[in-house]
Amino acid sequence: MLVISDFVRPLSAELSHIAETELNEVAERLPADLQALRDWLAKQPHLKCRQDAQFLVAFLRGCKFSLEKAKSKLDHFYTIKTMMPEVFGNRQMDERNIALCRTGTYVRLPKPFGPAGPRITLTDYSKFDPKIFKMLDLFRYQTLLMERQIREDDNSIISGYIEILDLSQISLSFVGQMDFPLIKKMGVFAEKAAPTRMKGVHLVNCPKEAVAVLNLAKSIMPTKLQNRFYVHKNLEQLFEIIPREYLPEEYGGDNGRIADIIAQMEQEMLGYNDYLKEENDYGVNEQLRPGKRLSPDTLFGIEGSFRKLDID
Repeated sequence: MLVISDFVRPLSAELSHIAETELNEVAERLPADLQALRDWLAKQPHLKCRQDAQFLVAFLRGCKFSLEKAKSKLDHFYTIKTMMPEVFGNRQMDERNIALCRTGTYVRLPKPFGPAGPRITLTDYSKFDPKIFKMLDLFRYQTLLMERQIREDDNSIISGYIEILDLSQISLSFVGQMDFPLIKKMGVFAEKAAPTRMKGVHLVNCPKEAVAVLNLAKSIMPTKLQNRFYVHKNLEQLFEIIPREYLPEEYGGDNGRIADIIAQMEQEMLGYNDYLKEENDYGVNEQLRPGKRLSPDTLFGIEGSFRKLDID
């Protein structure tokens, strides 16, 4: 029998203010909102979902406490995960994910953008070896961190997150293996299912050879996400938007050393393996869905319209 926790972690004063003024959170009403979600879940024969309070409150906050939107997002969260086993199936912090973690390709920086600001992530493609890893590996690893983020990162849930992509040494062989149907699916997941809100994607040092390909990748994402992409010619331009202090020491900032961040991320995610194993027990059964069943085509659009790029 599953144990359902009613504990919700207390917020800092700064985050509590944002939750109340921007997300419509009312502390006294929270137990009733959580119970309303649980009552609804009990009537969904197709959907098996986590029901502990810290998990559910992330979806309420991510939907500005609209119960109907939170219901839709929870349904899409497990529906898309079920329909994308290549990304979400049987994930563990195994040897492959540990190896990808240790490259430092993708890191979540310890200090957010201000006390109540968004979380900042940094992707450095110079550390990604396309002979060893594929884009699918990167997405699988990123979704591992997302699971922890939903439960433990209040800044990310309440204030959203900012992504910085350092493309200064991106491999053209990696550009050539870009999986556009997969990118499209992950864009749909980010918009319809993830309780976190993407506040901006900042591309830095983008080589001209990759611009057209990256623009194509952007174009197949939902319009709402497309409007949050920003291109900077160099780091100095980025620092006009995100001050240097919020970047790691290797970028001249004081937001941690990448080696230390990697070591901490590895240990934290190894501690999440039991949680990730439990995730295999949750999902949807379309045969039991009331009303019209969903399919990959209805969720993601027509597939097979993209071809692998050939880059010399």
